[in-house]
Amino acid sequence: MVDFARVQKELQECGRDMEHSGIKVIPKNEATLARLIGTIPGPIGTPYEGGTFQIDIALPDAYPFEPPKMQFTTKVWHPNISSQSGAICLDILKDQWSPALTLKTALLSVQALLSAPQPDDPQDAVVAQQYLKDYQTFVGTARYWTETFAKKSSLGIAEKVQKLVEMGFPEAQARSTLEAVGGDENLALEKLCSG
Repeated sequence: MVDFARVQKELQECGRDMEHSGIKVIPKNEATLARLIGTIPGPIGTPYEGGTFQIDIALPDAYPFEPPKMQFTTKVWHPNISSQSGAICLDILKDQWSPALTLKTALLSVQALLSAPQPDDPQDAVVAQQYLKDYQTFVGTARYWTETFAKKSSLGIAEKVQKLVEMGFPEAQARSTLEAVGGDENLALEKLCSG
């Protein structure tokens, strides 16, 4: 059975420190504390800087003796995070979990993972290969995904074209693809990547 008194205490701790850490944890709904939503800021000096990332947190019945199940609901381009499902490859969320750790320390560890990818132990092999073989494209793609999915944006077509050019697509192709999909950056990126 989840130790709800401990969870309540952890939520209060996160609330007190939110101004400093930027980390927030709230119940997904008021009916239970077993499902939570965590929010972390993108680390400064990374392609994720300026983004706000949401993480779905499910507490198993044996919490805190078993790790929380966490996965990104905000799309993120990172070797240790599935670009499809948001699954996170991080040792403390698996076999290195300790009951001494808290939701906040787990989220801080996820935030640290954004700063220090581990491409040799990937969750997403495609992203890991890009990170290892074409780092600049990886950085451009990660920054683009942050701008697209983790920030509120009101960019015009010129800025969207520039972002796609920074990712390595020819300007004319980026512009025509964006225009063909009505300026939808996500659809344009999918079309450009698929062919």
